[in-house]
Amino acid sequence: MTVPPGRRERKKAATRQKIADTALRLFLERGYEAVGIRDVAAEADVAVTTVFSHFASKEALVFEQDEDFEHRLARAVTGRAAREPLIPVLRHEMRDMVRHCTADSAAPIWRMIDTSPALRQYEESMRLRHAESLAAAIAADLGLPPDTTACRTIARFVIDAHALAREAADPQAAVDEVFRMIEAAWEVAGLAS
Repeated sequence: MTVPPGRRERKKAATRQKIADTALRLFLERGYEAVGIRDVAAEADVAVTTVFSHFASKEALVFEQDEDFEHRLARAVTGRAAREPLIPVLRHEMRDMVRHCTADSAAPIWRMIDTSPALRQYEESMRLRHAESLAAAIAADLGLPPDTTACRTIARFVIDAHALAREAADPQAAVDEVFRMIEAAWEVAGLAS
């Protein structure tokens, strides 16, 4: 049974969401480069230190669901039913994630990211971190060392599926195409159970 979050946790989550929503609105209205952390703090009616207690950097404000994305993939590995094949579970999770990021409402955000070198660089480092986290979950699931090359390679392919699908004319078809290749690589690596 999951214990519902207490008042303090709810309040903290609400403040975090308010800051993220305010930042995104300002970035989209004025341009990412034109808005500073002080602007976000003032508009959200919080102290600059409060912004930094919730977000490590200005870039992190744009990718506020970064941690959730990373944890969802790891949970897909660790939370699947016994004997349930891994790759189809990851494909399903990635299809859901791509559906979310390719919604019409996400288009202005991705245009902003694509035009900002700082945001593109942050996204790339974020993807590498997600791949390492996913690789560790896959390796642990298989009882292998976390730096197993095959696990790291598959994890990178899975993470890259998100970026490739986001840029495709038919994102869901792109996810399926990439995952057919991932499945083949998984079989060749001899990791399929």
